[in-house]
Amino acid sequence: MFNIGGKQLNSRFFLGTAGYPSPKVLGESVKASGAEVVTVSLRRESPSAAGGESFWNLLKKLDVNFLPNTAGCKTVGEVITTAQMAREVFETNWIKLEVIGDDYTLQPDIFLLAEAAEELIKQDFEVFPYMTDDLILAERLMNVGCKILMPWGAPIGSGQGLNNPYALKTMRARFPEATIIVDAGMGKPSHAVQAMEMGMDGVLLNTAVAKATDPIQMAHAFGQSIEAGREAYQAGMMQRRDMANPSTPTLGTPFWHEKNAI
Repeated sequence: MFNIGGKQLNSRFFLGTAGYPSPKVLGESVKASGAEVVTVSLRRESPSAAGGESFWNLLKKLDVNFLPNTAGCKTVGEVITTAQMAREVFETNWIKLEVIGDDYTLQPDIFLLAEAAEELIKQDFEVFPYMTDDLILAERLMNVGCKILMPWGAPIGSGQGLNNPYALKTMRARFPEATIIVDAGMGKPSHAVQAMEMGMDGVLLNTAVAKATDPIQMAHAFGQSIEAGREAYQAGMMQRRDMANPSTPTLGTPFWHEKNAI
């Protein structure tokens, strides 16, 4: 079992709900992934918009936990208003905090992020902050009350994988008490395995599944890769060596001395 934000989960896969070919494919992808948490944007998928009602009805049938996000927000005021609305709509105090500072890279504004996180925590939200892999930012977020950190692997939707494994490993070692979910930038299941083998607590992604040729099969593949990476981490992987080390020792090998004597 995986404990996060006051809930117990079986899956460490957090899946986004945007950009799928159809609502049916979205629903089947969520089921195939095994994910128990899906992220949704109140601003981009308004229930009052055309087709919005059917989207909400589909999500409600999936029997999952909702992690509403503040995608599209650029000010603390926008974040707070969106979070308060999301809490009423989804009846949850969970919020994925996004404050975009750059429209080209979609990199979060680290200053506004920390400010917004502090205010949301005062309002009893469980904050899931989408952040860079900066240690100083991570420490600031922890100091204002965040128990969860969500550093990016790479820019949103880029599919690049983990651009800075060293920074992620350092964050894991520096904040062992934090729940760390790698969020954004992954393109292949092998990227998720890499993150989980580092000891990360979970993975959040959207585009890699939604834009795959077969989203349903890709969702299943990512679900398996996350489980495999976690299991490998728990099993304790062998240390990398600079030189070869034979798995079968030569000592005691039949005819070894006779062969050398020839």
